[in-house]
Amino acid sequence: MPHAVIIGAGIAGLAAALRLGRDGWRTTVVERAAQRRTGGYLVNLLGPGYDAAEGLGLIPELASHDVGLFTTVLVHADGRPKLTVPSAVAEAALGARALTVFRGDLESTLYDAVADHTDFRFGTTVAAVDQDADEVRVVLSDGTTLHGDLLIGADGVRSGTRGTVFGAGGQVDLPYVVAAFPLPGPAAEHTATTYIGPGRTAATFGGKRAAAFFTYRCADPAAELRRGAADALTAAFGDLGGPVAKALEVLPAGVYFDAVSQVVLPRWSNGRVVLLGDAAWCVTLFAGHGAALALAGADRLGAALLDHPGDLGAALARWEAGLRPEVTGRQESARRGMAQYVPPTRFHVWMGELAIRAMTLRGVRGLVRRGIERANR
Repeated sequence: MPHAVIIGAGIAGLAAALRLGRDGWRTTVVERAAQRRTGGYLVNLLGPGYDAAEGLGLIPELASHDVGLFTTVLVHADGRPKLTVPSAVAEAALGARALTVFRGDLESTLYDAVADHTDFRFGTTVAAVDQDADEVRVVLSDGTTLHGDLLIGADGVRSGTRGTVFGAGGQVDLPYVVAAFPLPGPAAEHTATTYIGPGRTAATFGGKRAAAFFTYRCADPAAELRRGAADALTAAFGDLGGPVAKALEVLPAGVYFDAVSQVVLPRWSNGRVVLLGDAAWCVTLFAGHGAALALAGADRLGAALLDHPGDLGAALARWEAGLRPEVTGRQESARRGMAQYVPPTRFHVWMGELAIRAMTLRGVRGLVRRGIERANR
């Protein structure tokens, strides 16, 4: 039985363990954190991401966590409504094969699907990696050595696997930070309240579960992170009223607060080591397809390995050739989308609102849906 050592217990790593486990692989997942992480922001699964979730057998469970589509209310800085977009607009644009779930629920669903046949090593890191034509050897921080046929680095945008095996470089830091955290209690209405202004966006989502999301442009993201979420977010959004002000009042400890980066590499594999998910190609949340690409990447990796038994190099080459054009397109889309999430000027804000107003027109909804379908083929 072939053995895959997977670094990282996030979406990409767990999806790889699920797909490979079903294909007859023994899997070991090494995770730096002492236990599984929870929370995170909302993620959309549509197109290839939905297809991959369906192929992995996740849809029935994920459907129970689907938060559905929101009525979106754009607001002024003081919280007064400016523009309302009914949920029917998003439903018409996205179609039936789409799910919106919290990242933590997706990871929990994946973990439950692999827990009984995967060896987890929590609170452990990789100390060294060595490989030859026959195997890859992974020395862990607890002194043990794992011998595998394949090492999958799915340890995120700041991947230690990438640095150890592929060398420095690849991470492209961008002048933005993001934050996401849950809000207490269910909301009375299934509504997303969003403020978009020059250089920043703040949104709160309400329903059975509520959450908040913030992103803004800054000259020195590292300095913002050193300030901490409470101080930095209050400085960036403290002048706003309405739901944004209320969200800042209940800012919890352990909020997700991070800089924004992409990862651009000439190759995603080196011998018996392959990078997967954000470790290989982080597209950023501005692309809106990070979770979907992680699922699809893991599922397609399993398919390539299954189709090329005994020829790891051919399998990895085929997998990368098929997936890279999609990843490149998503990264380019993210760079364009930054002007939507963090518009540079008031003119860009106005143009964005004009586009949103146009989407509420019945005839335009069909055009938007067809554009989404083309983008997700």
